[in-house]
Amino acid sequence: MSQIHFIGGEKGGVGKSLVARVLAQHFIDRGLPFLGFDTDRSHGALTRYYADFAAPLLLDAHDSLDPVIEAAAEQPDRRVLVDLAAQTQSALSRWLDEAGAAEVAAELGVQLNYWHVMDAGRDSVDLLRGWLDGPAAALPLVIVLNEVRGERFELLAASGLLERAQAQGARVVHLRKLPDALLQKVDGAGASFWAASQGQGGGLGLLDRQRVRVWLQRVGAELDAAGV
Repeated sequence: MSQIHFIGGEKGGVGKSLVARVLAQHFIDRGLPFLGFDTDRSHGALTRYYADFAAPLLLDAHDSLDPVIEAAAEQPDRRVLVDLAAQTQSALSRWLDEAGAAEVAAELGVQLNYWHVMDAGRDSVDLLRGWLDGPAAALPLVIVLNEVRGERFELLAASGLLERAQAQGARVVHLRKLPDALLQKVDGAGASFWAASQGQGGGLGLLDRQRVRVWLQRVGAELDAAGV
């Protein structure tokens, strides 16, 4: 079955593109065919770090997301990864509603998934509540607790939203902490996570490369456990 993964969270700076990059690397490591779409006009991470697998996709028209469904339908076992820029959730919801995209996907045997990427702040909690109360809440949901952007999710725990989402079938993935200085080195290398872990692009020492490999292995185990 083809799967489409929309990587969202609406708020800028929560790590949506980081999650998209991790998923791209996960699919490569597992030998899973995939195609990425990058909706960020100015800081497209997929097109920068995984250019061989991704293309830009501007959400500026009613049919902008149509190629996503078409790409999934073309190859039954392919994953399609959509890195949603900030402030694009309304465009996604409108497309799902006006095009009946979920119904078309079901007819084609394509599973849609929405990834809500969260930092530890209140805005992310409020945005999760908005998604759960919104028109697209029936989509299979993956909640990503991005420990790179905050390790204590006390506001989320106090809100009761995590339990509510899990009762509705949501999966939870912890994106483990990677030191900021190390992540900056990886980004500075301008290479995929795999290339950076192998020392391609320069900037990472022996143990930093090992740290990236261990981090990828542990995040990959989280994704495997979530059935990604």
